[in-house]
Amino acid sequence: MNYLRPGDALLVVDVQNDFLPGGTLAVPEGQEIIPALQRYLDVFVEASAPVFATRDWHPPNHCSFHAQGGPWPAHCVAQTHGAEFPPSLHLPPSSIVISKGTEPSQEAYSGFQGTSLHDHLQAAGITRLFVGGLATDYCILHTVHDARRLHYMVYLLVDAVRAVNVLPEDGARAETSMVAAGAIPLRWEQLVA
Repeated sequence: MNYLRPGDALLVVDVQNDFLPGGTLAVPEGQEIIPALQRYLDVFVEASAPVFATRDWHPPNHCSFHAQGGPWPAHCVAQTHGAEFPPSLHLPPSSIVISKGTEPSQEAYSGFQGTSLHDHLQAAGITRLFVGGLATDYCILHTVHDARRLHYMVYLLVDAVRAVNVLPEDGARAETSMVAAGAIPLRWEQLVA
């Protein structure tokens, strides 16, 4: 358990009901990441390391929705069940929740876009981000690229992400792109070795 050190944080990306089975924009096998993420959460809590969680928190008329000409069905509308974290994901009470996609006219795949995430990370002295959640080929991809641009060391928790895969290889391409940007693939076994 000596892998973690001061300056580390776990970033849980968009694990929300609408992206899970039964949701309006369910990610295939999305529920499978919850036990994996929970293992990471437990380690970070035990180490008293900070946990951040992003969430889509869209207005009902968000530009990404079909009704507004966007590519997606309505999802994660603020204050609805679909936007909530699932009860099976036990985020610690100290988690800092970052809402994104709150402006009707702006898409925001990245947890950094139009949010205070970078400010919170800076205030906490974070230099290394461990990133898991949904979905590999959209919000994980953009969040990781922005984190690298902001000079965070990023560990991609490859056993705790799943892709939408609109095209069959989108998730694999996204992982390749993140690694090319400097993200380090990491699995649970490596963290606790």
